[in-house]
Amino acid sequence: MIALTQRLFSPQLLRPLFWLLFAFALVMAVLPKPPQTPLYDLGDKFAHMLAFAVLTGVAALAWRQASRWAIMLRLALFGAGIEVVQALPKLHRTADLRDWVADCVAIALAMLIAQLLIRILPLRETT
Repeated sequence: MIALTQRLFSPQLLRPLFWLLFAFALVMAVLPKPPQTPLYDLGDKFAHMLAFAVLTGVAALAWRQASRWAIMLRLALFGAGIEVVQALPKLHRTADLRDWVADCVAIALAMLIAQLLIRILPLRETT
């Protein structure tokens, strides 16, 4: 069980996963007409919170030795950047400060959960 946990939560697996998720979130955020997903029915704020919670959790586990504040700041800036880009008229999207607030709340909550997982799970500190 410990070996499986080590493999599933290894930085070598989680870091590329983070960048794939990051790229997916960016593309979905800047598409003029993003595809309708099952999340659409749950609302825009839920989708924002889910995306940033997942990004934060994966980043915290992938870069366990990094400052959690640095991870949270970078993801919050990413969320703010998305809102700035969505304000561009050519995208036909709408920037909303409440989306960024939802991002930041999700980032904080996910970081708390990730830190608990890091303390509970038998994870080796590897770079």
